[in-house]
Amino acid sequence: MDHTIKILIVEDEVIIADNICDTLTDYGYNVLEPAISYTEAIETIEREKPDIAILDVQLAGKKSGIDLATEINNKYKFPFIFLTSNSDKTTLDEAKKAEPFAFLVKPFVKEELYAAIELSLFNFASLKEKVINKENLIVKDALFIKQKNLFLRLNFADITYIKSDHVYLDIHTINGKKHTVRGTIGEYLDKLDDTFVRIHRGHIINTKHLESINYITVQVNGESLPVGKKHRDELLEKVHLA
Repeated sequence: MDHTIKILIVEDEVIIADNICDTLTDYGYNVLEPAISYTEAIETIEREKPDIAILDVQLAGKKSGIDLATEINNKYKFPFIFLTSNSDKTTLDEAKKAEPFAFLVKPFVKEELYAAIELSLFNFASLKEKVINKENLIVKDALFIKQKNLFLRLNFADITYIKSDHVYLDIHTINGKKHTVRGTIGEYLDKLDDTFVRIHRGHIINTKHLESINYITVQVNGESLPVGKKHRDELLEKVHLA
């Protein structure tokens, strides 16, 4: 199943949280139920595994948004953006120690929020050295591809095969959808995990969806794809049939 970017908002002012949710939903993101405290946020992170979080620096309770950011850095390792009503030097210096990917001072306009999210996702991928180009990136076990105003998440496990069409690639998924991106087979093969293997000059398959193999074709998720002679041995070795 394909997933859009999953965003967690941690904000104890309900009206502000709702406004942010509405704005991000309009942009096409998958917005989780907002959390109002450190404890609620950790519970949501454990359950939902968000791709990015928007954290108010000041939260009700003993632990702040900075405490939450520190825990995200130490344990969960995904990008976050700080929100604050205070832009004084003391607040900024304290927040900077947690190394946020962006910092927004309330009130802010929706375009600033959108830009902060998109840049944070891209910069996070850059740090992981999994960038393919400015429109498509890989983080953890998923490929993010630019689709209009948002990044669409394609989990590796849901990709069945990739077909080259000159300077473009068609990425096919388990639900029968096809997504077209700019790039080369070689660029993507180097970034995908070891469940993927090249079977032809123009095809990469996910071996988790491999159903059968013969001398000239393979069956992947109900589709017949060509196998090149020089790639067949590598494929057989990959699936332990050599």
